Amino acid sequence: MNSVSFLGMTSACLAFMALAATGPALAATIGFDDTKEGQPPAGWACTQTGSGTARWSVEADPTAPSKPNVLSQSGEASFPLCVKDNARIKDGFVEVKFKAISGKEDQAGGLVWRYRDSTNYYVCRANALENNVVLYKIENGRRRALDIVGRTGGYGVKEPVAAEQWHALRVEFAGARFKVLFNGKVLFEVEDATFSEPGLVGVWTKADSVTRFDDFAFGAR
Repeated sequence: MNSVSFLGMTSACLAFMALAATGPALAATIGFDDTKEGQPPAGWACTQTGSGTARWSVEADPTAPSKPNVLSQSGEASFPLCVKDNARIKDGFVEVKFKAISGKEDQAGGLVWRYRDSTNYYVCRANALENNVVLYKIENGRRRALDIVGRTGGYGVKEPVAAEQWHALRVEFAGARFKVLFNGKVLFEVEDATFSEPGLVGVWTKADSVTRFDDFAFGAR
C-alpha cells in the first residue's frame, strides 16, 4: 500500500482492523475538532521534558486529514509532549498523522506510550531534517536510542520524511516488544523492558520543531 492510499484511510478504520483480532478493551480516535482554536486540547496534559517552553494549541488547518482542526506545537523546549488524560495502556497501539512545518534544529513528530511522568516514557519519532525514524526511551529525563531487533548499535532507520506533508506514524506494543510503522510500512522492531507497567499515550516533538498532529488513535488489549 502506498502512502497516499494509506493516508486516505481513516484512523478509525485502521484502529478497527488492527484490533479486531485481538479484542481491544479500549479504543478511540481524536481529531481535535471539539476544542476552541488557540486553546490546548481538553482532556490532555500538555507539558515538556527538560528546559524551554512548549506551546500546544488547537488550530485550524485546511489540509487536516480530518478537518477543520489539528493539534499544533509551536514553542521551543527540549522535548515538548502532550499526553491523553486517563488513557492508560499496557499493551496495544498508538498512532497519529503529523506534518512537520518548520524548525532549524529539528522537524520532528513523535508518539509516546507507557508514559509515567514527563521524565520517564517511550517515544518513537520521525524527523524531516534527518530523514529517519528512531525509537527511544526517556528515563529520568535522559534520552537513549534503543537497539533494533537483529542489530546492535546504529540510530533508527533512514526513511524519507518530507516536510509540509502529512505522514502516518504507528507503534504497536506488547510486553517488551514494539513494532514501528511509517505510512503503513513496517520499519523495525525493538525489545526493551524498562517500562512494563501501563502508562499514558500522547504526542511529542523536539527543540524548535513546529509540528501539527491529527487523527490521534490508540487502543488497548
